[in-house]
Order: sequence, then C-alpha cells, then structure tokens
Amino acid sequence: MPNSSEPPRRIRIDREGPLLVEGPVEVTDGDGAVHESDRFQVAICTCRRSRTFPWCDTSHRRKASKGEET
Repeated sequence: MPNSSEPPRRIRIDREGPLLVEGPVEVTDGDGAVHESDRFQVAICTCRRSRTFPWCDTSHRRKASKGEET
C-alpha cells in the first residue's frame, strides 16, 4: 500500500472455516447493507450457514446430515 500511512490489513484463510480479518472492519454484503465491527479480529463467514452472517458463528462445524452436500 504505497500511498497509505496505515499498514495493510491481514487476512487469514482457513480451508474449513471463516476468513479471519484484523479489525476494525466494515463489511458490505451483497444487498448493500454495511456491517461494522471494532474488534481486533473478526471471523467472516464463508459457508453462509451462520445465523449472524456476515460474521461467523461456527456453523461450519456442523456435520452435514444425510442427503446434504458437504
């Protein structure tokens, strides 16, 4: 980020889980709604199972029931 005095945000990708992003963050979802968090790190849901989307609530840990795709 050559023209910024702030260091770049760090994002960690976990194959079986959420995106972990150093905060504070502002997330705009597909409908244009803005979600803000001032936490030092946030987990952003990538499986879309979260009841608190876009924030992860660990729903990705739920085992798939019979007939449900994994």
